[in-house]
Amino acid sequence: MNPVDRALHEAVRRLPGCTDTPRLDAELLLAHAYGIERDELLLRTPSGPVPPAFAELLERRCAGEPVAYIVGRRAFWNIELEVGPGALIPRPDSETLIAAAIEHFAGGDGPERILDLGTGPGTLLLAALDQWPRATGLGIDASEAALAYARRNAERLGLAPRAHFRRGDWARRVTERFDLLLCNPPYVAQGAELGPGVAEHEPAEALFAGPDGLDDYRRLAPEVGRLLAPGGLAAIEIGHDQGTSAAALFAAEGLQPAIAQDLGGRSRALLIRARR
Repeated sequence: MNPVDRALHEAVRRLPGCTDTPRLDAELLLAHAYGIERDELLLRTPSGPVPPAFAELLERRCAGEPVAYIVGRRAFWNIELEVGPGALIPRPDSETLIAAAIEHFAGGDGPERILDLGTGPGTLLLAALDQWPRATGLGIDASEAALAYARRNAERLGLAPRAHFRRGDWARRVTERFDLLLCNPPYVAQGAELGPGVAEHEPAEALFAGPDGLDDYRRLAPEVGRLLAPGGLAAIEIGHDQGTSAAALFAAEGLQPAIAQDLGGRSRALLIRARR
């Protein structure tokens, strides 16, 4: 067994207690230790000894630190984002919102103006701007730490001229109408169990939303209608068990939310279409 295979074998043996994806985590961490991409690690096995840094990276993962924070980046849709402490790590589930927007604007020119409420490291806004090169957008977040990541990501991706970020309290003081509104608000109920290392490392203000997980939907529901331009779409992420409860809050404001499912067939987003 070569050194790489041996190192991966030992890592996979140690990791199951702190992650649901021990093999993937081990490969990502070892590739990071070598300074290469995971694909290169798997396709062209490096020669020579395993970098000593791998042991330290593995210890950090065993202590519960998310892989994305350890390596400092996370892929999302067609882009890669810098992430770290203070910024919510992008999840594949959130790609449901981008997919729904693409379907909504199919056959047309796409959105011209995009709003991302609770943008974090710029996840949804930058993915959308990459998808629609003629669009411009605004990302709002209450966290300066998260906005610092968002601005750096926009610069690195060449999207800074089209992306503006500012600190704010959801849609307060936003008076413009947008063709596309994207939002991944906190929706975890206080006290709910999360995956290993999530509550311990990721920002609580980006995760938890009161006793039932609906507090931020209560604040967003009265705002969505006034923020959408004619023919626009709001795509708002929800927990897999919040389809009925979250939709009712928006329906009470005279809106007609539909539910989009993720690739696992679970409720993942509310879709609200503005009249043309």
